[in-house]
Amino acid sequence: MNKHITADELRSKYIAFFKSKGHTEISGKSVIPENDPTVLFTTAGMHPLVPYLMGEPHPAGTRLTDYQKCIRTGDIDAVGDASHLTFFEMLGNWSLGDYFKKEAIGFSFEFLTSPQYLNIPVDLLSVTVFAGDDKVPRDTESAEIWEKHGIPKERIHFLPREDNWWGPAGETGPCGPDTEMFIDTGKPACGAECRPGCSCGKYVEIWNDVFMQYRKEQDGSYHTLERHCVDTGMGIERTVAMLQGKKSVYETEIFTPLIAAIEKITGYQYGSDAEKDVSVRIICDHIRAATVILGDPKTVVPSNVGAGYVLRRIIRRAVRHGRKLGIEGTFLAIPAKVVIEQYKGAYPELKEKEATITAELEAEEKRFLETLKKGETEYEKMKPNLLKNPKKIIPGRLAFKLYDTYGFPIELTEELARESGLTVDKEEFEEAFKKHQALSRAGSEQIFKGGLADHSEQTTAYHTATHLLHKALRMVLGDHVAQKGSNITAERLRFDFSHPQPMTAEEKAEVERIVNEQIQADLPVTMEIMSLEEAKRAGAMALFGEKYEDTVKVYSIGNFSKEVCGGPHVEHTGVLGKFVIQKEQSSSAGIRRIRAVLIK
Repeated sequence: MNKHITADELRSKYIAFFKSKGHTEISGKSVIPENDPTVLFTTAGMHPLVPYLMGEPHPAGTRLTDYQKCIRTGDIDAVGDASHLTFFEMLGNWSLGDYFKKEAIGFSFEFLTSPQYLNIPVDLLSVTVFAGDDKVPRDTESAEIWEKHGIPKERIHFLPREDNWWGPAGETGPCGPDTEMFIDTGKPACGAECRPGCSCGKYVEIWNDVFMQYRKEQDGSYHTLERHCVDTGMGIERTVAMLQGKKSVYETEIFTPLIAAIEKITGYQYGSDAEKDVSVRIICDHIRAATVILGDPKTVVPSNVGAGYVLRRIIRRAVRHGRKLGIEGTFLAIPAKVVIEQYKGAYPELKEKEATITAELEAEEKRFLETLKKGETEYEKMKPNLLKNPKKIIPGRLAFKLYDTYGFPIELTEELARESGLTVDKEEFEEAFKKHQALSRAGSEQIFKGGLADHSEQTTAYHTATHLLHKALRMVLGDHVAQKGSNITAERLRFDFSHPQPMTAEEKAEVERIVNEQIQADLPVTMEIMSLEEAKRAGAMALFGEKYEDTVKVYSIGNFSKEVCGGPHVEHTGVLGKFVIQKEQSSSAGIRRIRAVLIK
């Protein structure tokens, strides 16, 4: 086993291997998904590839490979253990209607076991495949391929849909079984039923090959697709820790420089106190995630909504754990610079935005420290009455008020309570918190229902309409107008653009008129594949801050609009219906936002 491999080496070896197998290396995309309102962040390496897995032709061909920045916050409360991370990197390779199971499994096996790559002994590998159910048959084909490569039957495990099935991305669409690869850590089995996927830690998953061979229909049935695709993913941090024989990702060279920086700031020796070690790990994880989000080409800053809210929560959680380690002032810029130095080769945008990253971190830290002061002041006002309570219990609703109104963390309320000889009714707090989460979730589902990922007829229409709107805005307001983001559901489009002041009623009416004129003209929508330089010379607009391949798709709407875009689009504008601007408002400084609908 290649026990000395580093994260940088794994990234390089993986890309080189797949390039040697005829794959084109493409650029990883932003951590902020474009035109997909179903998620706030890019959560997996395949996420930016969804349109192409759905059927859109990719300008770089049918065999692709890349490494991708990912952010997942669903398990944020588990961060600090040995494996959960908010920011992580995924390595991926894709076949878009090219090779399928035989080649994909062969590539995986070769990269894992070949002496020039990971050199993992075959007897340490176990795999899982789809067991089948009443809708889709058992994946015996994958099992037979693994067996031919030398994985014995007893280490090929057939697991149900919840373990070995992917998709579809929306209610309907491409989906299929997957096969997952695990390394046996050598730990004793936890029992007779211990197998890959068990949570005891004996088996660690390092790679997943998804075989998109079915389409789920609206009635819940599955039909075999003519065009089969492969999507695979390997997590860098987990794989490196596994290969190096480390018990935790935090023991690898990915995290040790960060831990050293925090030790220097705090004077605390990592490894000497279990509770403080958790705080160190949380700071390490959260500063990596915050640095990557702040350094993304699509700018996100701390706020109270959407991705900005998640960023704010990550930064403030890191600050809170800094306080647990005795840090009183601002400090996050120091470990952020360590992250930037680590990743400037793979993600040069972080170095380019270093000044912005450190300034935003410091500003948010100061805001939070002010918030903490206000919360402490409010607590002091409550304390005399609380001390009169013979039970010496702070009601959970009051603790939640401090949290919800002042952003004051429950842990700090408990800390202040202990100092005053009080306790917090944690059960009542949790109840209030769950109600708050349920309301937030319901709101999010309303905001983010639908989504471009399902490529429905309506979202495709709205996506095409954004091109018409973009061009019309430039015609009416001037060439300074540039798209700063969009959010599309099946019910409406939301379009952010640069413009210094509110639009007048006349300007909005003129934009509507121009867009509807193009719809009524029933202009053809055509696509050409060309080099990025050719696209620029042809006058095609491109999204600000987006990373493009050398070869791109350019969509033209008659002679009206020409834009670099991944798709999808309608074939002609006459099917769009009437375009109506519902609202035009400020999004942030210098950025305006339009909400519009198409009425059939």
